[in-house]
Amino acid sequence: MATVSPSQPWTYTLELPHDPRSPGVARLALRAVLDTHGMGEIAETATLLASELVTNAYVHTKGPCSLRLRGRQGERVRVTVWDTSPVLPSERRGGADREDGRGLWLVRECADDWGNSTCHREGKSLWFELMCPVGKPACGECAVLGAAQRRAVDEGGRRRAVDATDAVRRHVRDVHRVPADADADTDGEW
Repeated sequence: MATVSPSQPWTYTLELPHDPRSPGVARLALRAVLDTHGMGEIAETATLLASELVTNAYVHTKGPCSLRLRGRQGERVRVTVWDTSPVLPSERRGGADREDGRGLWLVRECADDWGNSTCHREGKSLWFELMCPVGKPACGECAVLGAAQRRAVDEGGRRRAVDATDAVRRHVRDVHRVPADADADTDGEW
């Protein structure tokens, strides 16, 4: 009987309809896959970033999107979101009150690696990679804020969801790897 090594690459693909519930479905699926593969430490960050990309696909396109998860070397995961628009988004800069363009900024700041690719007339893919921290404890504040954000998105109205997302973004900006002058930076546009 053959056994499967946990370090072997694995891939899951989820096709999502153009539906406002798709970001929530993507978060649930991503969390389940990461927990199954022993990568729960990065679930909060991965679900936040994937939710931002799937939400962008819903808001800025009229077609379906897909979420692809690929485990690499047992400690790295690549999350790719494909949508039907070949137009690459630009990362907008602005104040903390600005709602648009901040998702790509979060991807740039929180992911270990990220990028994009286009297929002329067939859409685009935006991707990010995260490494599982070795021996590094998870941020408790991230877990609490992420859970509050999921509840607000699933149960609350748009204002509650935006407020909860802003709280997550402020925490990430203020606590995790984000320099104080990040909003003033103008390179790194997609």
